[in-house]
Amino acid sequence: MAIVTIAGGHENLFDKPGNALLSPGDFVRHPGRPDWGLGQVQSMIGHRITVNFENAGKLVIDGNVVELAPADAPSDDGPPR
Repeated sequence: MAIVTIAGGHENLFDKPGNALLSPGDFVRHPGRPDWGLGQVQSMIGHRITVNFENAGKLVIDGNVVELAPADAPSDDGPPR
């Protein structure tokens, strides 16, 4: 059995290079589906990125087809309680 190491992480696994910069916990938006709202990356296995979107739930995105857009974390600045 051989163990293969990809130097530098998983950047070589994506046809869409921006996805290689993502990590679990990062916030993203799907550029073609703004109605899904803000999403948080749950896991990345190969080119499959599991994202939990606020308006669409947990979805698996093919990172070779869609390049997710990094987004800022939601702010805790709400109305005073």
